[in-house]
Amino acid sequence: MNPRITLLTIGVNDLEKSLAFYRGLGLSSEGIVGKEFEDGAVAFFDLQHGLKLALWERKSMAHDAKIALQPPSATEFTIGHNVSSKQEVDAVMEQAKKAGATITDPAQDRFWGGYGGYFQDPDSHLWEVAWNPEMKIEE
Repeated sequence: MNPRITLLTIGVNDLEKSLAFYRGLGLSSEGIVGKEFEDGAVAFFDLQHGLKLALWERKSMAHDAKIALQPPSATEFTIGHNVSSKQEVDAVMEQAKKAGATITDPAQDRFWGGYGGYFQDPDSHLWEVAWNPEMKIEE
């Protein structure tokens, strides 16, 4: 398999609420599409280099994958958002807070030499915002 990840879909409980939250983070979306299909309503956000983020109701995701709806778990994965400076970490964390995020670990110097913090979206998905002095961020 060639590593061609083009879409990251996260399950949400309330599509409208999650759409508003991610727009509050500054992500752009045309809104909810697919409402005409049962279990089809989804919202897409363009990220970078062809990568997209999709929000899809958890019950619809479970139905489509033919699995039972599972309880959510915030510790199964994190979504990493790397930035170019400590100041940018602080700005993104503040923007997330204003959008309604729960700050779980405020931005601070990290043991690995960088700077970062964590927040959760309305469905408890865990985001890490980090500046790594060893990583060059492509714009």
